[in-house]
Amino acid sequence: MRLTCRLLFAGCMLWSLSITAAIEPISTSIAVGMAAALTGFLARYQNVLYYFQECCRPEWISYNKTGLKYDLSTKLYGQHVAAQVILKAVTGFMNNENPKKPLVLSLHGWTGTGKNFVSQLIAENIYQKGMMSNFVHLFTATAHFPHEAHINKYKTQLQEWIRGNVSICPRSMFIFDEMDKMHPGLIDSIKPYLDFYDNLNGVSYRKAIFIFLSNAGGEKIVEVALNFWRDGREREEIQLKDLETALSLSVFNNKNSGFWHTSLIDMNLVDFFVPFLPLEYKHVIQCGLAEMVSKGRAPDKEVVETMARDLNYFPKEERVFSMQGCKVIPARLDFYV
Repeated sequence: MRLTCRLLFAGCMLWSLSITAAIEPISTSIAVGMAAALTGFLARYQNVLYYFQECCRPEWISYNKTGLKYDLSTKLYGQHVAAQVILKAVTGFMNNENPKKPLVLSLHGWTGTGKNFVSQLIAENIYQKGMMSNFVHLFTATAHFPHEAHINKYKTQLQEWIRGNVSICPRSMFIFDEMDKMHPGLIDSIKPYLDFYDNLNGVSYRKAIFIFLSNAGGEKIVEVALNFWRDGREREEIQLKDLETALSLSVFNNKNSGFWHTSLIDMNLVDFFVPFLPLEYKHVIQCGLAEMVSKGRAPDKEVVETMARDLNYFPKEERVFSMQGCKVIPARLDFYV
């Protein structure tokens, strides 16, 4: 049992014993009997409490492969490569009762291509409370670590946060957005938790998941997608092998990226570099229709097409790929409805 579950159980036990103090003397014997019965019930059926308070137990943390597969195939648009890699990586890791190291995924691509959304889908298919779970932790570089002068304080706080939360629940998830903007020293400070250690100071991190989100390498991904388009090849023909090597080298050689200054790559601590392709007009349409449904509106393709045509695309003449992806759609759609 985890700490929060223990505290909940103890609190209920204390409450059952204290109710006698609030009852008139004539009813004390009845109250004592009720308290004893309740105490006995709670002691025998502790698992009932776990349904009311999130705990690090299967009732709250349970991987749903079927759900993740369905979500990736029906809610994520234009990302066949990322969907395949994510499903295999997460499934293999979650089905392994004794992994050798934490799962480390590095998601790359231009803004609006679905990186944050995929992180949300993974969380929703592992944790009953999804992104609202106490065991899912989201960090954004510019919001949580804005001042380089405070880097040493950030290092200490981040290490303590990771260590403390994994101590409470080994199946914790940590998501780092804007990794390309993170100070390299801060990235290096979490490196020990990503490595092949049985434990560090008595804490095992091997069942944790770390997800890095970054725009770094986006240009290389676009270059590959454009080459396929210019060669007359279908987008769906693009495979991970067409992108992974070029992507990892692009990230490693990008001196403006925090990754470049760290040893995460050359020490093979990142399990998968996951590329997110630039979205086409048809994918923007899909995003717009889904957004209308999510807002409780009847999907109107004519409205969505009008909105999609007004967005910016590249190359300028051919207008193949959306420059903003799906990120601006929630705000833009309201203007056209």
